[in-house]
Amino acid sequence: MKKNILKQMTGTVFILLTASSLFTQKSSLKDSLKQYLKSKNADIGISVCVIETGEKVSINGKKHYPMQSVYKFPQALAVLAAVDKNKISLQQKIHVTKSELRANTWSPLREKYPEGNIDITVTELLEYSVSKSDNNACDILFKLLGGTVSTHKYIKKSGIKGIAIVGTEEEMANVWELQYKNYSSPDAMAQLLKGFYNKKYLSVESTDFLMKLMTESSNSVNRIKALLPKDALVAHKTGTSSTDNEGLRPALNDVGIITLPNGNHIALSVFISNSTETYEDGEKNIAEISKLVWDYYIKN
Repeated sequence: MKKNILKQMTGTVFILLTASSLFTQKSSLKDSLKQYLKSKNADIGISVCVIETGEKVSINGKKHYPMQSVYKFPQALAVLAAVDKNKISLQQKIHVTKSELRANTWSPLREKYPEGNIDITVTELLEYSVSKSDNNACDILFKLLGGTVSTHKYIKKSGIKGIAIVGTEEEMANVWELQYKNYSSPDAMAQLLKGFYNKKYLSVESTDFLMKLMTESSNSVNRIKALLPKDALVAHKTGTSSTDNEGLRPALNDVGIITLPNGNHIALSVFISNSTETYEDGEKNIAEISKLVWDYYIKN
């Protein structure tokens, strides 16, 4: 009897010590991130989630930040969900007119086909939108889905709260304030990344395809990936705004899934808003935040 009681007490103490250790670890990472942010002249939101364990750390995790091109990731989820339901085909060809290839916006698609009047597959449009962050391809996909409302409803139906998609790239370019209405909280985006990786929203085939687009993309390597080992796998999507006349930048972001050496995965979202720092310093901030997270989980 005494031995059983002793075993129960030992087990209880072990559980309490383990819980205390996990709490200390989480606090340690959060404290490190908070300390890092103290000297930054920007509003920065961070969310970290270990997909396999559910461990979470966030700073300003519930706050809304303008996404800019980060929203091409949830848009791609909506497109591929429609593919999985046979409403759209990846091989389906979309006719693109010259007027749809707007000037004065980032568009490798327009650079390749300046005269437009081409037929391009949904697969290619996703490659341009997600991997090359093409603004015109993004708006063509919105048109295919029936507007931003359709993508917004899809995200809401997925159970994610804290993400709003209300304006196209063209509309954001025409109305400065609209970018603040295309928002996400860091926690909501990390949750969306986690659900995506766990194949909660898409078929295995569609999930693998989108992971490939985000891993092999030409999105800036100077953010989440910059200070990680060269062989570290990162599937990510960036987002960047221009600055106003006073040099204020509403958005410089990167969100993604990092594969750790132990096989676990981190859903990381970093949003930088209303910054007066240089573009290079903004990217450096994201890179250093990512490195802090990486180093912490390598050691723990």
